Amino acid sequence: MANRSDFPWPNGCHGTVSLTFDDGSQSQLDIAIPILKAYDLLGTFYINPRGEDWQQKLQPWRGVALAGHEVGNHTIQHICSRNFGWGRAKTLEDITLEEIETDVVEAERRLQALIPEQPVRTFCYPCYQSYVGEGPTRQSYVPVIARHFPAARGMGEAANHPELTDLHYLSASVVAGWMSGSDLCGLAAVAPEQSRWMILAFHSLQQEPSSGRHLGATYHGSALPADSFRELCEYLARHRDQIWTAPVVTVAQEIIAWRQDRRT
Repeated sequence: MANRSDFPWPNGCHGTVSLTFDDGSQSQLDIAIPILKAYDLLGTFYINPRGEDWQQKLQPWRGVALAGHEVGNHTIQHICSRNFGWGRAKTLEDITLEEIETDVVEAERRLQALIPEQPVRTFCYPCYQSYVGEGPTRQSYVPVIARHFPAARGMGEAANHPELTDLHYLSASVVAGWMSGSDLCGLAAVAPEQSRWMILAFHSLQQEPSSGRHLGATYHGSALPADSFRELCEYLARHRDQIWTAPVVTVAQEIIAWRQDRRT
């Protein structure tokens, strides 16, 4: 068994979990936030500060941040691959590194104006994609994000090893609407079993059970039942002595400090 002093998790915990939410849906405000509050847990909510009335629309998220949750940067335009077929004017294949950086920096300026009390936040790649261009012109924009944020969340199968993971493209497990509470608890259990950082990525939630599995469930096609999320939160609260549950920015800062200490 690994020596727990070799890992950065505080209070004797064996691993950590971050609960992250994309796109700032109303169901996150109505369902996820109250459940998190009931179990004294904090999450990370990645939002898009877009539209002429963005300040007015995002006022509820200021309250979320002041309650201790992280409100993260998810760009303004949420540009993804043309392969999704959404018909948007801009796609990752058609833009440059300069254009994506302009979008990200403006989103950050708006979030700083909305929540000056939260000066540092993390980033989330829209659609988990971290490139611009295609074929011979395709380039990663991870280095762009690394200039502006302490960490960024992507997608991947393996939980994050605190010493080895790239903090600017963190692995995350995408939560599908058909998943049960037991499924989610099983994912969370990976953290203490492997002494790693498990990040879960949620989208919408719903009060009623999902109608079942389908191909779109891994993205936006199916909302997670509130009871499944509640079961996960109850599990995390019950295992506080083993699993540290914290926002992405909090865990990333802990790992950065721990890595620096190990180098000195």
